[in-house]
Amino acid sequence: MSLAEYSERNGLRRVGARPSLPKYLAEAWRRRDFAIAMARYKIEASNERNRLGMMWIFIKPTLNALMYGVIFGVLQGSNRPENFPIYVVIGVFLFEFFSTSMTAGAKSITGNGSLVQSLAFPRITLPVSTVIQQLMTLVPMLAVMAVYILILGAPITVEWLLIVPLLAIFTVFNMGVALIGARLTVHIRDLTQLLPLITRILFYTSGVLFSIDRILKNHPWAVRLFDFHPLHEMLSIARGVLMPGMTYQPVYWLYFTVWAVLVFMAGVLFFWSAEERYGRVD
Repeated sequence: MSLAEYSERNGLRRVGARPSLPKYLAEAWRRRDFAIAMARYKIEASNERNRLGMMWIFIKPTLNALMYGVIFGVLQGSNRPENFPIYVVIGVFLFEFFSTSMTAGAKSITGNGSLVQSLAFPRITLPVSTVIQQLMTLVPMLAVMAVYILILGAPITVEWLLIVPLLAIFTVFNMGVALIGARLTVHIRDLTQLLPLITRILFYTSGVLFSIDRILKNHPWAVRLFDFHPLHEMLSIARGVLMPGMTYQPVYWLYFTVWAVLVFMAGVLFFWSAEERYGRVD
């Protein structure tokens, strides 16, 4: 009788062996308090290191919106979208949630090597925890964004409530991106050096600072391609919900939901399939 047969007969399992996907997700769900507690701890630790603490959560996107708004407002001239200050505020604040989720999620395994190597737990909780952390950070940012929108002249409407389901879908999408990035950086460490470049490319190609319809009005085929850009869809919905007179294609809800579900499912499967690898992080 071989060792493998003997182990199977006696119910022995290899240490660190990857469980089935249902068992893996069930175990991760049981560790949800751990993921939430880690997210809160990281927020508190980050605030304690900065003299202004929580204020940086508001200062950073505010300065970014101001800087990009001035520069791109001048560069675009007559091609600026209507209510350009509100347009930029919404774009910058919401894209911040995506960029920080992607960057922090991608580093969640390689940046926690000691924890990964010393404790047995579903490693999926680490990238999920980073997205929860960014979601917790986003909540006060949304309050500040709402104040800015009101100051800039947009009224509160019942449509603002639609931002809640939109953010739920957005969070699912970001979790999928974080999971994919977390595994890729385990295999390709140099990818972390490319993350800022990838973030910039997505920032400038998702319509954060300009109207796709106006900038590409002479290239209708290119405008059509942006109908399938998930970040552009998300920003279009958010602006249509929060900005007066701004319209969007209702089908974007369907498109973005499909994107979120597919990316999340792909992220879970992609991350889970390499679960045994993470314990060998150098």
